[in-house]
Amino acid sequence: MDKPLQLELDRSAKTPLTEQIRRGISTAIESGVLAPGARLPSWLDLAAQLGVARGTVRTAYEKLSAAQLIVASRAGGTRVADRPAAIDRVEQPPEPGSFLERYLEMTAGPAIFQMGVPALETFPATLFARIRSQAVRAESSAPAIYPDPRGELDLRREIASYLAVARGIECSPSEVMITAGFASGLGLALRVLGLEGRKAWMEDPGFPFTRRGLELARLSLTPIPVDADGIDVGHGFHHAPDAALVVVTAGQQAPLGRTLSLARRLRLLDWAAQTQAWVIEDDYLSELQLNGRAAPALASLDRAGRVVHIGSFSKTISPALRLGFLVAPPALASRFAEVAACLAPPPGPAVQLATAEFMREGHYMRHLRRTKRVYSAQRDALLKCLPPNAGEAAVAGLAVLVRLPDGAPDVAIARETLAFGMAPAPLSVWYASPNSAKSGLLLGLATAPQRQLERSCDRLLGLIGASREGWGVA
Repeated sequence: MDKPLQLELDRSAKTPLTEQIRRGISTAIESGVLAPGARLPSWLDLAAQLGVARGTVRTAYEKLSAAQLIVASRAGGTRVADRPAAIDRVEQPPEPGSFLERYLEMTAGPAIFQMGVPALETFPATLFARIRSQAVRAESSAPAIYPDPRGELDLRREIASYLAVARGIECSPSEVMITAGFASGLGLALRVLGLEGRKAWMEDPGFPFTRRGLELARLSLTPIPVDADGIDVGHGFHHAPDAALVVVTAGQQAPLGRTLSLARRLRLLDWAAQTQAWVIEDDYLSELQLNGRAAPALASLDRAGRVVHIGSFSKTISPALRLGFLVAPPALASRFAEVAACLAPPPGPAVQLATAEFMREGHYMRHLRRTKRVYSAQRDALLKCLPPNAGEAAVAGLAVLVRLPDGAPDVAIARETLAFGMAPAPLSVWYASPNSAKSGLLLGLATAPQRQLERSCDRLLGLIGASREGWGVA
């Protein structure tokens, strides 16, 4: 043998001696202690050296040979097999300026003013944990069979009932698909619709992750401006009348918070029916309308079956659940189920069953009512903390938008706030083109607890003021 092989055996351990020998040699090979081509002692010699039965070492060698870690021949004896050089497995940071870097920045936290996550204080975590643990036990004791690719029937029934009451959508459980959050629902819809190479309307400003998802699906995007009545449907008719898809946040536009007017809803649906275009409705913030009752979903007005409605529990329960849902047009329900079965299965049954129980017992609706009261109070407190000279501040859904002069470095300011436990979202990254982007900071309401507001606002305004000299603004 080229290099002495040192193996330490623990005869009192529960791990069999064969496995200890196999693991010791394997580790030595993987770590480079035994180089490719290094000769090992015969299993007879190693058994004598270790004081174990010959069959014990022989079995370990057979396992190593089956794993292609060693090779044996009459002429050359037993040697370490030739292997590629070890790959450095150290976690590498994302490339500067890459989409992944921006994604991780926007989802980092928890932090004050962070958007897209619910408040921890309002959620009945102990209650949900108890329900979830019961669901895990039920899942563990159930037969080991493949679950329904559409999702658990109990949850699909609860969602269908909820949508009828809260969003005005009449659908059957067979039209509801359970997904791993909004992004999973978007991916499922794009696979089913098969619109690669076609034009799509995208709100401008609009959710950056949705825009990137459409690009990855190889759609040709046409940015459509947003005003006080939501997406400018007339602009879309004029600039891209042949679009095959529209993605819209009709209830509360992301990020400006505007509700799509009834007149524009009807024009959009009529155009989609006439041109056979599809509409994906991102039910962003869903029921979390702080002033009055939320507008019914766009899908509630759809009579031609052209709207795919997607929602999630990320903003109401937790994004960590990775749980959402999609309502398929009736004519496509079977196709959606087929693609889900083969390409986009739902999360495991336990989290679905726990959420179904949470909804069935009325906890979900009570949680939403309590949450809206808390968010309303935090919105009012935040507006009071922002002085008039802080910039134009306006409520934008579940955020307060502080507008900055055009060209102000909102991305740089947002990054500076991370060191102080804050994470406002820069407005400019929501725009399709840097040339038309507006500057501003979106301060999330859900993560703006009143006890820390005054200090956080003072710190934020100080950072904004410190950077003003570079904008050429007094």
